[in-house]
Amino acid sequence: MQAPGKPATIATRGLEAGAAILQDKPPIEALNAYLDGFHFYSGNMKAQMEAHHYCAIVNEDVIQCVIYDGNVGDAKLMGVEYIVSGKLFQALPLAEQALWHSHVHEVKSGQLIAPGIPAVAEKALMQKLVGTYGKTWHIWHTDLHKQLPLGVPQLMMGFTQDGQADAAMVVARDARFKVQSLEKRRQRADIAAPAIDPGADAWQHGKLLQLQDPTGAAH
Repeated sequence: MQAPGKPATIATRGLEAGAAILQDKPPIEALNAYLDGFHFYSGNMKAQMEAHHYCAIVNEDVIQCVIYDGNVGDAKLMGVEYIVSGKLFQALPLAEQALWHSHVHEVKSGQLIAPGIPAVAEKALMQKLVGTYGKTWHIWHTDLHKQLPLGVPQLMMGFTQDGQADAAMVVARDARFKVQSLEKRRQRADIAAPAIDPGADAWQHGKLLQLQDPTGAAH
């Protein structure tokens, strides 16, 4: 998605280059894990998109990610995802749990990948993620051809079983990264799938949570 606006001038590029050299950016430098997966809008599974996660591991129970619509320099910042361990999730109030989604299917299906790292390291990361829960808000809806971040944030969810994710979307992603989700599924067959807390994935229980948008922006 191309945002409206004049191309950056030489002066702006110079300032950008200077800042890159001179300024420390500890929070940005902490984003050292890259995950690629898929989301859909809570209450509208037909609206699906690929999401590029750049994550920082805060501690053994909390991960925070910024989400882009691509993995190139001019990719648009779509949103954020917070990931917590099952232990922390279970301590949340039920009303709060309804905002979160499980990661079991994303991991076991092979749809969630960590591009560029050795297979052994990726599998170890997936073993850590399989029992976690994520709360995701998308702010800039470039999948809906929004040239600017219009309207209010939208709550996103993750897939929980086969046949939900658009097959062509997954195939296109796999081709781009030169991976095979089905092969990753086979490689992860021995990753134990923990029981999913019934408070998560509220959309499966008829709770189609979403923020109403007073601006009238179509989501």
